[in-house]
Amino acid sequence: MSEVVVVGSFNVDHVWRVASLPQAGATLGGDYASGPGGKGFNQAMAARRAGADTRFVCALGDDAGAQLARTLCAADGIALAAQPSELPTGTAGIYVDAAGRNCIVVGAGANAALDAGFAAARVADGGHPAVVLAQLESPVEAIAMAMQAGRDAGATVILNPAPANAAVPGATLELAHILTPNETEFAALLGRHVGERIEPEALSQLDQQRLHAHCRALGHDSTVIVTLGGSGCFVSHPEGQLRGDTVACYRVPIEPTQVVDTTGAGDAFNGALAASLALLPARAFAEHVRFAVRYASRSTELAGAALSMPRMAAG
Repeated sequence: MSEVVVVGSFNVDHVWRVASLPQAGATLGGDYASGPGGKGFNQAMAARRAGADTRFVCALGDDAGAQLARTLCAADGIALAAQPSELPTGTAGIYVDAAGRNCIVVGAGANAALDAGFAAARVADGGHPAVVLAQLESPVEAIAMAMQAGRDAGATVILNPAPANAAVPGATLELAHILTPNETEFAALLGRHVGERIEPEALSQLDQQRLHAHCRALGHDSTVIVTLGGSGCFVSHPEGQLRGDTVACYRVPIEPTQVVDTTGAGDAFNGALAASLALLPARAFAEHVRFAVRYASRSTELAGAALSMPRMAAG
């Protein structure tokens, strides 16, 4: 029972590297490359390359993008469960500047057609997964049913509530044992579900107890991990559910790296966290988080998303 099931999106990424991110009306020169991405696939690749048996549940069109997904899953040993769709396979346009910062536009395509029944059924295929990991680039109904199927199978359920503009019902949040928003996503969730307005860039400056209180207001019975970019991450547990830790909240700093491209770093964190939890369930939670931070830091040293995931086994 060490399998990670990732339910989510596959995209073909079109990436332009530019000196600075484009402004309205600007025409820039840049270097172009294309490759695989999508939060779901990025996280599945990270989980697999971190050492876990991994299954990826998604929807694909009947096109070259779908064939790319099948080829890459086979090459890395990811079990692919793909719902066929008449819509094209998802795409994304990504701009990366000289500092490694990025902006992204996503065309959902087939990702928007993932069926809830298909997703839930595929979660339980082949036995009892250790971890089910989902994001919000697929229909929320499909994600919610997959998360419920994960809970019913006895898995640890992780929801990465990304992107920040995705509307997610409170009942779906409550299906997660672990929530992993970045600072922008966390601020958006606080505004929608708690009525607390806070600027994302202010989160890393909050004192520990105040940030913990915000997490508890949002996460209720869930462990919440807020990823804070260059400030590392913040972990907040419910009282009485410390997952092997000795304290209810703490910070974990990033590891020094030579940053080339931050695209997919959050996905690297989530996939590595899922793999570590699946492979080493007896470890204190802080050790899983430290591994995920280390893995995500390493992922920024290479350009790209899915294919920048390092081969770096948990443990």
